[in-house]
Amino acid sequence: MLKIFYYEALGGWQTPEICPFENLVLHPAAKVLHYAVELFEGMKAYRGVDGQIRIFRPELNMDRMNAAAMRSGLPTFSGTELIKCLSRLVSIDEEWVPHSEASSLYIRPTLIGIDPTLGVASSDSALLYVILCPVGTYFKTAANQVGISLLADPRYTRAWPGGCGDRKMGSNYGPTIQIQREASEMGLQQVLWLYGDDNQLTEVGTMNIFMFYINDDGEKELVTPPLNGLILPGITRNSILTTSREWGQFKVTERVITMDEICNLLSENRLLELFGAGTACIVSPISFIKYVDQGLHIPTLKQPDPVYKLFYKHLTEIQYGYLPDHPWALSIG
Repeated sequence: MLKIFYYEALGGWQTPEICPFENLVLHPAAKVLHYAVELFEGMKAYRGVDGQIRIFRPELNMDRMNAAAMRSGLPTFSGTELIKCLSRLVSIDEEWVPHSEASSLYIRPTLIGIDPTLGVASSDSALLYVILCPVGTYFKTAANQVGISLLADPRYTRAWPGGCGDRKMGSNYGPTIQIQREASEMGLQQVLWLYGDDNQLTEVGTMNIFMFYINDDGEKELVTPPLNGLILPGITRNSILTTSREWGQFKVTERVITMDEICNLLSENRLLELFGAGTACIVSPISFIKYVDQGLHIPTLKQPDPVYKLFYKHLTEIQYGYLPDHPWALSIG
């Protein structure tokens, strides 16, 4: 693991250290334990078909991590330097990067406030650490190309304007566990988080959501909710938007999507696909939504050439080295 301490009294960031994986020793009053003064990131290292290990657009994770640090009263850092440190960590542990295209090495950078004092205040002491873990397919259904099923319950809200829904902090995730359990008890896999009186779609579990449909002009259009403070600025989301705009095959829009619109498009046979996008799953097709007293069957898997598969193929080809020297892939070693 990688550990970097920060002490305001000692001039800030201390010397980075790579050491054997170990437990952390924290004061019982450490800010992270009482006020959730912490944040994290999610990244992956992929072993390519050429044997080369790559990480995907790490500079965007660094930008997002620093934005969350500012919102948390935690110290910011040089993203370029942290990329160098975690690249060294991965190169030391390179045999843990799976020799498989169905799996990868998950990278979890974490920043916590460790001030040994009670009181809600910014942290003068912090610990930035990085741990690694080999991972396989996120959803059990993914290998069988079965869509995921969602619970959309207007009673619950994940984020709100002026809040921290656009920052990757643990305090965004803990309160979602009970509702996720409710979904599981209904035989559903994830929660579709709604917001507002008009039931706007925000995120799917921990993923951004995309809709592909036929618009009022009869054109195919890709839509995803805007970065209005309610959703995480996902790296996969950014990559899908950039790629689809480069392709120029269909209209691409960032705007609010409501459940009424989903229901109307379904009834008019104009909704083609819904899918989630994120580091853990890359792209996951959605096939069913339980919304209030309705069961909505989404025809994502019934499309002859679904766009979600195009995005999945393109992004994994970059990650696993089928498109060598792509600017989005940083080679390690």
